[in-house]
Amino acid sequence: MLPMNLLYAAFLGVLQGATEFLPVSSSGHLALAEAFFHIEEAGLTFDIALHLGTLAAILAYFRSDFCWMALAVAGRDTSGEARQRRLMALYIALATIPAVVAALLWGELAETRLRGPATVAVSLSAAGFFLWLAEKRGTHQRGYGAITVKDALIIGLAQALALIPGVSRSGSTMTAGLFLGLNRSGSARFSFLLSAPIVFGAGIYKIPEIVRQGLDQNEIFFYLTGFLSAAVSGYLVIALLMKFVRTKSLAVFAYYRFFLSAVVVAALLLGY
Repeated sequence: MLPMNLLYAAFLGVLQGATEFLPVSSSGHLALAEAFFHIEEAGLTFDIALHLGTLAAILAYFRSDFCWMALAVAGRDTSGEARQRRLMALYIALATIPAVVAALLWGELAETRLRGPATVAVSLSAAGFFLWLAEKRGTHQRGYGAITVKDALIIGLAQALALIPGVSRSGSTMTAGLFLGLNRSGSARFSFLLSAPIVFGAGIYKIPEIVRQGLDQNEIFFYLTGFLSAAVSGYLVIALLMKFVRTKSLAVFAYYRFFLSAVVVAALLLGY
């Protein structure tokens, strides 16, 4: 039987891996868990372990996309698709800039001032409404290969909004993609590829602080359990969602967000 601290690490890893990629907001769920169930983050090092786990899931599932883009950028891809792959690498880089700027300017504000249950409830429902609207109004006619630099910049700006707990990084980027006329598969694929530099940056940005604090060697298995749980659950969720969006509407996640928001409001009104 696993010790309780390893079970706790596995639970947090699965939670991170699942909600990071579903358009329901991992930060919003964590903020609500902290507020109502007093479940707190297990430290900075563990947080980075979870981020690296979700990064591993992205890189593993989309390994061919990243390899081909790297070869194209390096000039070692001589196929007819090399130009499109170079452009896609450029689009991902451009779309990452708004989120990086937003994190540097307002990251601390979002972490300290916008994590209250009432704020999360509002952002859950507001982002859910736009996701629902995008599903209804989007033409769903353009695929992944039709993405332009304009699309990338708009989706990048939408990703910056995910700084607010409850908005969801994947939710905001997929919503923007649908509004731009992309189909669900194209929106989801670009959203997941776009998450790699953000997740990587979130982990790397905090490494100097870990170096200053020092690494607790006694917690290695705790960190490893969280990493593996996040990686495996993240990979499975990506695979399931990519299959789901081929034939199903993302509106179900909007309805879930409305439901969760209503539960939070009811809990606040009842004094919990």
